[in-house]
Amino acid sequence: MQRGPAYLSNFLLWLLFAQTFADLPMCKESDFHFEYTECDVLGSRWRVAVPNKAETCTGLPDPVKGTQCTFSCSEGEFLNMQSQQCQKCAAGTYSLGTGVAFDEWDSLPTGFITHGVNTNGDNIHADCSNSTWTPKGDYISSNTDECTATLSYAVSLKEPGTIFFEYFYPDYRIYFEFYVQNDQCQSTDYESRGMKISDRNWSQYRVELNSGNNVLYWRTTTYAPLQDSAVKPVLLRNINISGVAYTSECFHCKPGTYSANKGSAHCAPCPADTFSNKGATVCHQCDADKYAEAGSGSCKARPACTKSDYFYTHTPCDSEGKTQHMYKWIEPKICSETIEGAVTLPPSGEKQSCPPCNPGFFITNSSTCEPCTSGFFSNGTACAECPVGTEPVMGFEYKWWNTMPSNMKSFNVRREFSDSSHGTAWEVAGEYVYTTPGEQDTDHLTLMLTVPGYRLPQSMAKASERSKQSRITFVFETTCSADCKFFFLAGYNQWNNDVVETWTGSNRKQSYSYLIQDNSTITFTWTFQRTEEFSMERMYSADVAKIYSIHITNVIGGVASQCRRCALRSATASSACVPCPPGHYMINGTGACKSCPPNTFIRAEQPVGEAACVQCGPNTKRNKAHTECLSDCTLHVHTSEGAPLHYDFSPLANVTGFHSSPRFTNKGLRYFHRFNMGLCGKEGRVPATCMDNVTDSGRDVKGYVCQSTVVPSDIRSQSVVSSQPFLIGDQLIGVTTDTTLNGISSPKWLFPAASSLPDVIFYYMSSETTQACKQGRSATIRLRCDPTVTVKDHIALPSNCSEGTCDGCTFHFLWQSQHACPLCTKHHYKEIVSACIQGIQKTTYVWQQPLQCYGGESLPAQKVSACVTLDFWLKFGVSTGTIAAVLLISVSCYFWKKTRKLQYKYSKLIMSSGGKECDLPTADSCAIMEGEDAEDDLMDLTKKPFFSKIKSFSREVSHSSVRTRIQLQGN
Repeated sequence: MQRGPAYLSNFLLWLLFAQTFADLPMCKESDFHFEYTECDVLGSRWRVAVPNKAETCTGLPDPVKGTQCTFSCSEGEFLNMQSQQCQKCAAGTYSLGTGVAFDEWDSLPTGFITHGVNTNGDNIHADCSNSTWTPKGDYISSNTDECTATLSYAVSLKEPGTIFFEYFYPDYRIYFEFYVQNDQCQSTDYESRGMKISDRNWSQYRVELNSGNNVLYWRTTTYAPLQDSAVKPVLLRNINISGVAYTSECFHCKPGTYSANKGSAHCAPCPADTFSNKGATVCHQCDADKYAEAGSGSCKARPACTKSDYFYTHTPCDSEGKTQHMYKWIEPKICSETIEGAVTLPPSGEKQSCPPCNPGFFITNSSTCEPCTSGFFSNGTACAECPVGTEPVMGFEYKWWNTMPSNMKSFNVRREFSDSSHGTAWEVAGEYVYTTPGEQDTDHLTLMLTVPGYRLPQSMAKASERSKQSRITFVFETTCSADCKFFFLAGYNQWNNDVVETWTGSNRKQSYSYLIQDNSTITFTWTFQRTEEFSMERMYSADVAKIYSIHITNVIGGVASQCRRCALRSATASSACVPCPPGHYMINGTGACKSCPPNTFIRAEQPVGEAACVQCGPNTKRNKAHTECLSDCTLHVHTSEGAPLHYDFSPLANVTGFHSSPRFTNKGLRYFHRFNMGLCGKEGRVPATCMDNVTDSGRDVKGYVCQSTVVPSDIRSQSVVSSQPFLIGDQLIGVTTDTTLNGISSPKWLFPAASSLPDVIFYYMSSETTQACKQGRSATIRLRCDPTVTVKDHIALPSNCSEGTCDGCTFHFLWQSQHACPLCTKHHYKEIVSACIQGIQKTTYVWQQPLQCYGGESLPAQKVSACVTLDFWLKFGVSTGTIAAVLLISVSCYFWKKTRKLQYKYSKLIMSSGGKECDLPTADSCAIMEGEDAEDDLMDLTKKPFFSKIKSFSREVSHSSVRTRIQLQGN
């Protein structure tokens, strides 16, 4: 058998490799590591040696049978691959046993991927490359812009496991979700991918994982394109994943932590003023001139104490009823008083008499303040029972600040969150409570008031659709040298609240009031930030915010500062207070109820005095409960021409929504303003609603007109995400064709009209006031007739005010529709009568143009009637004319003949008188005597033609007239 050239070349190549390996040194334990092969169908695997670097040594250990794939070590242990046995971790290290942990975020750990994209879809040029998750040392922080930032990690589990992590999610304007996908990119089913808003502390989350490949996703998107305050990022830390079956090494404790014992499952943080390095077994004490926060990996030099390191306060009243002005260091104290140039703590002031307790409280024998019991009131000294026929006015009124009230607390929210305490944020100072210097100028110094809920007094009517549950009023002042901000927020827990109002810079002492309409609004927060520009050096610690008084009404569990007269159920002394009947107000100081004038409603927050009755606006009527005025969507208008116009807007009464034109942020996020409006309707109508659905715990507002910011999104089940809702109008003021009503104006130039038909304007107002809109927001909806518009939601904004408002307070809308036209009547059409054809005449009715009505009366049907044709009347006319002409000629001939006889008689008289006209004989008669010769009547005229006789007659008449005048002149 012959061997070819190919066999010879392979043999030479083998010799070459054999020579090469013969020249390599033998592998040492440091030159390789052990790994397991993939598990086979029987659940078995092999342990193989893998060189750390290829072609560096030879003589690797042979593969050996490995442990079963289900084998795992306990917490605090690792798998020694050499012996294939579990061993305890050494001190200074830790292990999860069957999992991996990520608690150091100085950089992005291996295996994690983060990227930012624009999920808005319509603007591909938006730059989101820098909108990613950012490591911050102890945690990783999300983005705060409108891009979508994703953090992902892929892991292969040998057995079912879990993922555990801690997160801090304080801002509802960010949508934060966590989900898991398998190797087929199929999402694991969970009740909700969206995470819940955190309380003040870190929240924990744990979920089960299936064996096999799992890809973990954390994703955030901000839905606040017009935010008036900085968005707080989502923070992640301590990500632990179990189910990897084994770990072949223990992890060193990170700096600032330690593990003193072998077999630790985690490392403990070092206490304050101590530090540790990586893999530490103990924490080391800082030198006397240095300090460290809890969990620090190093110590810092103590700075010299300044005036910004202490604050002043008033001590609680002692047993003698005395208080003292005292200075305290900000805790934890990090400054040093021994360094050159350092200040020392000023001495305390002299003791002074304590001020009275807050209204509703009384002074005990131990000089402390306690609340009065139910049915009693107090001005701050002693409690007194409310007289018969009165009721206590419940609430809280804080105007003396010797101690922080029990339902109020202050805390500091650091821009970079950590677990360390940042001391007191607000401190009492007798006549006011104020912000302390703080540790950093960017800190949010927060004061929060919590109440259990609200209950209207017995003398007030039950809640209506627009009833006010309570009112909170506070007096404040800010003094700033930088761009400080003072926020007032309201919500239903510490972190899930809305910014009600914001003040910037220095503000003189002033009062602000806020109406509470939702019984779930139970927390009120005041936050002061000196600047948003981060700096480790404090430059604006002297900037301060002060609150002098806080007053909130109708609080459950509150105290009474006064009693007020109320209506009684009966005249008996023990009778209970009851509200006045609907439509009645209580006469101040008497408790008697009096009826309001017709078509008025009762001001819910002021049921006492005649001023409680509010007259309804034009074309509105009060509801049955006398709490508001409504429109039944009909209107009757009298025009200058005299013809009345009747409107029926019922087809437009349902809630209608529309979007403004698109807008874009600097990142390219496309968003809209969404307006929802319910034009009119009777009691029980469905109000317009705008909501915040960024989180599952979002809020909504209801009224006639509201607005929200809508962002298209493709990362959620909803096609759009709605945020930042607010009311524009929750009270109907009136319906009229006038362009001004109750101080609200709708100028004609906003929506120029080509038709002479007047627009109908609905006027609305909101009870919510803001710093910019001190009288509240308002809205006008101008209805314009356009019979060609068939859709019901053809609504437009002013062309020169694309946001819908020109001043930020009054919003204007133009609603064009055929349903905005007056109802058609007989004045809107005319009749056209046809010619009589073959004895038939038709009457047709057509609309007058341009058509300015819709609905109402319809055109009458065409009428058909009998008639006489033109031929008949023509024949009748010709015949009648012919007969009339014959009669006229006959009459003329008759009178001509008579005249001719008279002329003949006259001629005979002349002839008989001898030619003297002045000496005529007396005639017995001018008439023809009986028996006279009839031949005289003919004379010679019978011998002449007819027209010649007429001519002769005319000549004779002329001569006769001349002779008659001559005779008259002669006489």
